[in-house]
Amino acid sequence: MNGNPSQTSSRSAPKRARILLVDDHPLVRERLAEVINREGDLSVCGEAEDRHQAIEAIKTTTPDLVIVDLTLKSSHGLELIKDVRARWPKLWMLVVSMHDESLYAERVIRAGARGYITKQEATRNILQAIRRVLGGDIYLNERSATKIITRLTAKPGPGGGTPADSLADRELQVFELTGRGCSTRQIAEQLGIDVKTVETYRSRIKEKLRLRDSSELLQLAIRWNHTR
Repeated sequence: MNGNPSQTSSRSAPKRARILLVDDHPLVRERLAEVINREGDLSVCGEAEDRHQAIEAIKTTTPDLVIVDLTLKSSHGLELIKDVRARWPKLWMLVVSMHDESLYAERVIRAGARGYITKQEATRNILQAIRRVLGGDIYLNERSATKIITRLTAKPGPGGGTPADSLADRELQVFELTGRGCSTRQIAEQLGIDVKTVETYRSRIKEKLRLRDSSELLQLAIRWNHTR
């Protein structure tokens, strides 16, 4: 045989899908990378902990799929998803997060992601979600898919839905963090915006939900966080 052994090995090796991990917890990234790299058809090509690092990593690693957490350092995953969708419309994204799927699944799909799965899911389910999205499908659990379809086909009626349904993405993030007891400054730091902007969002929330003052906003946000 006169062929180059390294060329033969390269031709026979299966192509592995390149995956970028975006999560602000190093241990979570390490666990996901370990799980993914054990698969013959998948490999982790890079990691990032915030929006800026993620954008730079996409430029340098050219992934096939980006796995995004919703809670990032100084930003929110929804904003990253929108950024990536605008810059790289053909790049697949999958959300793997601790956040309530019933609250965020529809929003991340609208923003440009192709699936949502919680970190509590079994490893085999996360791998299934990755492969489904890489295959061009949308991945949601049955409950979330049913809820979205029901909402899209239901006739609008008075008093329906939850307080969060009328809020825009950024307003919802402020509302949720308010219900967790975060101060205005803490919300600003977590979302990467200034304090005045947080106050503007709170004013819009009060107007949309017909709340008289900040005390009513806080009480409703706490109740909403506890009951969903």
